[in-house]
Amino acid sequence: MTAYRFGYVWTVCALTLALSAPAAHAQARPQAGAAPPLTDLDGTIESLVRSVDPAVVQIFTTGLAAREGVVAGQTDLVTPVRASGSGVVVDPDGYIITNAHVVRGASRIRVEVPVEPTGQSLLARRSRVAAARLVGYDEETDIAVLKIDASGLRALPFGDSDALRAGQVVLAFGSPMGLQNSVSLGIVSAVARQLEPESPMVYIQTDASINPGNSGGPLVDARGRLVGVNTLIASPSGTNNGLGFAAPSNIVKTVFEQIRQWGRVRRGEIGVRVQTVTPTLAAGLRLPRDWGAVVADVMPGGPADRAGLAIGDIVLSVDGKPIENGRQLNVTLYRKAVGDVVRLEVLRGEQLRTLNVSVAERNDPMLRITQLADPRQNVIARLGILGVTLEPELAALLPALRARSGVVVVSATAGTFESDSGGLEPGDVIHAVNGTWVTSLAVEQRGPCRLVWWWRDSIAQSRRAMKPGSPALAQP
Repeated sequence: MTAYRFGYVWTVCALTLALSAPAAHAQARPQAGAAPPLTDLDGTIESLVRSVDPAVVQIFTTGLAAREGVVAGQTDLVTPVRASGSGVVVDPDGYIITNAHVVRGASRIRVEVPVEPTGQSLLARRSRVAAARLVGYDEETDIAVLKIDASGLRALPFGDSDALRAGQVVLAFGSPMGLQNSVSLGIVSAVARQLEPESPMVYIQTDASINPGNSGGPLVDARGRLVGVNTLIASPSGTNNGLGFAAPSNIVKTVFEQIRQWGRVRRGEIGVRVQTVTPTLAAGLRLPRDWGAVVADVMPGGPADRAGLAIGDIVLSVDGKPIENGRQLNVTLYRKAVGDVVRLEVLRGEQLRTLNVSVAERNDPMLRITQLADPRQNVIARLGILGVTLEPELAALLPALRARSGVVVVSATAGTFESDSGGLEPGDVIHAVNGTWVTSLAVEQRGPCRLVWWWRDSIAQSRRAMKPGSPALAQP
């Protein structure tokens, strides 16, 4: 099954009630001339859509990618690539949230912003196109923040994604298949769905219809609040299969606020690695309980070490929230900001202890590398990627390399998938092309790139939930 970054059928059966309780059914029948209950539901949904629609935008990007079928001597080795996605206005002064994969590597971004309706046209809403600036993006959550020169826009308020429960009604907005101004109805299928075993990032699962083009659009609750950003779908065909996933609004809001303030996400950590306690693990380590999260490693000199946390401690709660497994602890800490102080209740042997641990900023070498890439200057069009020269000070940030020169892959250009770039991923280091050693981004290549020799280091691990073309998940 392939999953892509992108409804629900209402069925009412009253036959049994009608047969078993005809008298009660007759009494409950609406009086002549009264509007049926479904009309009230219809009006409520229509009103909700009208209030949300002005905050939903369509995003158009332009980038460069390698031309297919290149032959020796051909000069036009690259071609413009245009793509589109969705977004949502979250601040009246022109701040827009979308998915990072919608704008990654784009050299030009335009946003089609709705204009408050003055008529009742059924064909198309009034809109205007504005140039957008990329404020920043976060690969781990696949969230990007754009800014347009505008004010007084209709903005969607953030909802509390932690309050969502399975079965609640949600609506997905966006431009699936480029069809602007579309909306679908569904329910929350599951909350806090983890798509990778070791990833602290979780998603809201919904059966609201999400398709290619919906990426970056809002998932809205029954009160018209932003509770998620549509990001992934699971589908063997690449189109809606009833398995859509949205980044939770509480995580999105934290990412948005940090990018607006810092231009990047300052992600925190306390310097621990934990494992889920199982009966077998508890028996082997002689732990006092057979469930929970046990500290497997503590970084020397890190915040947890300074606070007194030790290997073998069982974490019972974080800020009063019970911890039942290692995944839950990682997800809880994932949302904490740098500088926060978390209160850990731990069990050491039979002794209960409370520790206050400060959250420190995580050292992320790929973040530094990403900030050095300019889509207008760092594009390697023949490979469909963005890259930066491996300078000595940059190499010092990376794991041990077999060669100390080359080009570090930052991302694919807009509209380019992993198969188009020969399997290159962010964090890969290109050392040679066509048998010639590469020392900088400025090295010119003549003729098609027949063979790229590169080395995958630990920083080349995927930085998003799943990549396009993955056997499990991909982007819409």
